[in-house]
Amino acid sequence: MLYYLFDFLEKHYDIPGVGVFQYITFRAALAIIVSLLISTIFGKKIIRILQRMQVGESVRDLGLEGQVEKAGTPTMGGIIIILATLIPVLLFAKLDNIYVIMLIITTIWMGLVGFTDDYIKVFKKDKEGLSGKFKVLGQVGLGIFVGSVMYFHPGVTIKEKTLVTQVQVETEVVQSTTRSEFKEETGSVKTTIPFVKNNEFDYAEIMRFFGDDYVKYAWLIFIPIVIFIVTAVSNGANLTDGIDGLAAGSSAIIVFALAVFAFVSGNIFFSDYLNVMFIPRLGELVVFIAAFAGALIGFLWYNTYPAQVFMGDTGSLTIGGIIAVIAIAVRKELLIPVLCGIFFAESLSVILQVTWFKYTKKKYGEGRRIFLMSPLHHHYQKKGYHESKIVTRFWIVGIFLAVLSIVTLKLR
Repeated sequence: MLYYLFDFLEKHYDIPGVGVFQYITFRAALAIIVSLLISTIFGKKIIRILQRMQVGESVRDLGLEGQVEKAGTPTMGGIIIILATLIPVLLFAKLDNIYVIMLIITTIWMGLVGFTDDYIKVFKKDKEGLSGKFKVLGQVGLGIFVGSVMYFHPGVTIKEKTLVTQVQVETEVVQSTTRSEFKEETGSVKTTIPFVKNNEFDYAEIMRFFGDDYVKYAWLIFIPIVIFIVTAVSNGANLTDGIDGLAAGSSAIIVFALAVFAFVSGNIFFSDYLNVMFIPRLGELVVFIAAFAGALIGFLWYNTYPAQVFMGDTGSLTIGGIIAVIAIAVRKELLIPVLCGIFFAESLSVILQVTWFKYTKKKYGEGRRIFLMSPLHHHYQKKGYHESKIVTRFWIVGIFLAVLSIVTLKLR
């Protein structure tokens, strides 16, 4: 909203200095500062409200050290992250930008799904929370929405760079000049493949068996892929939220890398220099990501060991949904196994554990385990590592993966 106010003042009153609001970097800096202030200052007040309402975490005894002490710690702290993200976005972002609108809806949508789950656990005293099928239904619904917007909305475009050669004949001398031109393309389902030189891939190619008009049916493959990504990343973030500070810290590292991708892909000069896909209007997403990063870091003020508040599914499902949608918007969804490597490892550990247990139980009559406990962070807890050490080392791995992901801009 403030963007439109200062834009009005600049156009009609020519007040010195107000033009700085036109710069994405300036508004992103304000967004991260405000989100940090909201999450740290007002976060404490929200925690007190949750304590008065006795919104305490019900912890199942898994035989882990320090687990009993965590019982009763306020949950639903994801409300802090959501508020600290949305308020700066509403203040500093262009609210007519389709990418910003899509992320605002994603935040509210997944926040409601997670809040419903936490509400049932806390107030209805049902440890199972929201039924799994309803969680998946919420994730699938979001995937359909995001996939449809990305494919059908006219504001979602990419620009293809083409080389145009002009030949001039002057007094028997032939002069040739070459220049770059950008052709805007709507309804594109192109993405990028990491570590590959000619790294653009068009999902529509999968639908070639439909004949010459196969491009028209690209949404049939694109939307299911979006649904899978949203569901997988959202659940991955949810599984990672098991010890103090792990999910919030890992997510902050991931979104920093996504901010780099959004800024580069949304800037015609940087995208041309790095030879990456230019996506018009994507740069505005940096303001949202900055607010989101600030909210995550501010939440860590109260969520680091020993945690004063847990984010609950209100936070973890929202975080995963936002990260998935940003990755899809910047056309880096195929990089998720690397960039979101912590989420991927946590999810994979659960899948392997459950699959192997069922297989061995059926074959040998006794279920066997690969890990001492899954998700992966609990395995290390069982081995005797303090959770602060586990979290710090996971963060270090996350930083390495984020740097490796950013390097793919040039390393092809």
